[in-house]
Amino acid sequence: MFELRRDRDPFCAALPIVVTVLVAFLAPVEVSLAGDLRSPGEISGENKTERSRALFEEAGKVLLHPRCINCHPSGDQPLQGEDGHLHQPRVERGAGGHGRVGMLCSTCHRSENFDPGRVPGAPSWHLAPASMSWEGKSLAEICEGLKDRERNGDRSLAEIVRHMEEDALVGWAWNPGAVREPAPGTQEGFGRLIRAWADTGAVCPE
Repeated sequence: MFELRRDRDPFCAALPIVVTVLVAFLAPVEVSLAGDLRSPGEISGENKTERSRALFEEAGKVLLHPRCINCHPSGDQPLQGEDGHLHQPRVERGAGGHGRVGMLCSTCHRSENFDPGRVPGAPSWHLAPASMSWEGKSLAEICEGLKDRERNGDRSLAEIVRHMEEDALVGWAWNPGAVREPAPGTQEGFGRLIRAWADTGAVCPE
């Protein structure tokens, strides 16, 4: 029987080194949190209106982070990376933000991250509606869009709060896997900020 011997075959001799390098390259890398979020109790203002604005500005650290902006693009293609470059391979929004036939989001993106391939995943992976584009917009514009039922999927303010607090796809921003930087703080902390903002009048930044 033909037998490969490590002492005679250069490929076999080098195989352990190749495997070691591949494992090191593909293994998830721990990254530090992108800052933190203050709690509602740490945020004050001259009056209720000013405090409401300040609460939303703190929550804006998450809303303006690449983990959120990349799924709220201004065009019909999702974005990737910390620099917000166009998704590769080229995919488009399609019906309901779930991709076009033959290139559905679910073809690659499953219900959880696949770190060996560096493919992110969460339940119901899809783009936000075009009416909820955040890319290139100010925090004030994002705030107004969140409250506008004609743009936000006909959600009430209470439903928006629950969406931010509980939605698994929103929660992926704090568990992005691989080498992606997570959004600041935690989903729980972010949800408390959004709830406090709503309870103080849901005032938008000027």
